[in-house]
Amino acid sequence: MKARQLIILIAIIVTSFGLTFQGCKKSKTTDQTTNDKTTSLQQLTNDENKAENNSDEAMNDVNSVLSPGGGLKSAQFIPCNATVDSAVVHDTILTFYIRYHGYNCNNTKIITGNIEISKNVNVNWHVAGATVLVKFIDYKVVRVANGKSMTFNGTKTFTNVSGGFIWQLGFPGHPAMIEKVTGSILVTFDDNTTTKTWNIARQRTLTRTVTADSVPHLVLTIDGFGSDAGYNNLVFWGVNRNGENFYTQINQSVVIKEACSWDPCSGVELFTIPGASKSATVTFGYDSNNDPVSGDNCPTRYRIDWTVNGQSGTFFLPL
Repeated sequence: MKARQLIILIAIIVTSFGLTFQGCKKSKTTDQTTNDKTTSLQQLTNDENKAENNSDEAMNDVNSVLSPGGGLKSAQFIPCNATVDSAVVHDTILTFYIRYHGYNCNNTKIITGNIEISKNVNVNWHVAGATVLVKFIDYKVVRVANGKSMTFNGTKTFTNVSGGFIWQLGFPGHPAMIEKVTGSILVTFDDNTTTKTWNIARQRTLTRTVTADSVPHLVLTIDGFGSDAGYNNLVFWGVNRNGENFYTQINQSVVIKEACSWDPCSGVELFTIPGASKSATVTFGYDSNNDPVSGDNCPTRYRIDWTVNGQSGTFFLPL
């Protein structure tokens, strides 16, 4: 009888230990998870990556047509499957439009809609501190790979902090071009029912580098300089498609390479959804095996270290 009671007691202790250990165990995954706790974090990081990619491509187009020999005077710098209207001057404001109607130059996106560029006639884009207004009008980007779309409406202030033109990069005296983008946009996601306002405070540093193929490519380094609700170094903040307020800070400059289809290749961002006690640290620069990339290799995935109500874990998502 005593032996039987001893066996039962041991079983209870072992079971209790196992449950305690399981309850404290850190949740870990190595791929996309359907865990309800992280769904909105996954969606937010994916949405923002796509928004940044689409936005940067558009601002690069604006940069090109503002350059000498650009869209107003030559077809050389006009985006593929786009036209640039002749400039119209009203009072002291010069306005022209980039009108999109097809594939981008590397056939990865289908772009429609318009971008309106307005500047004072006395403002020369190459002068340090020059500012233009960039208005997105039903600017819709559809990714060919998956058919997912994103549409922008809203106005950004685009400032040439350093001065110079993008084509001068790499020439003596022009190692980098620094720009700032501020404003807010309405983002309509691919379900065509969810429109949210996102605030923007992005510093763009453009340089040019020669990769292994001996071709000079642009490199874009992104930093955040916005502040709101006690958060600093913000690059984006607003409301995600789940109706949650979010804040995205750049903790380590995000490096985006033209040679890698303008995908982020390194850097660290911190996403916070305070109302739901959720956060995620996103680290860019991983390959399909979830290993860090090196050299001129282009990444295909990024890492998310998440925390939700005291629980945490890690998984990887495709770019």
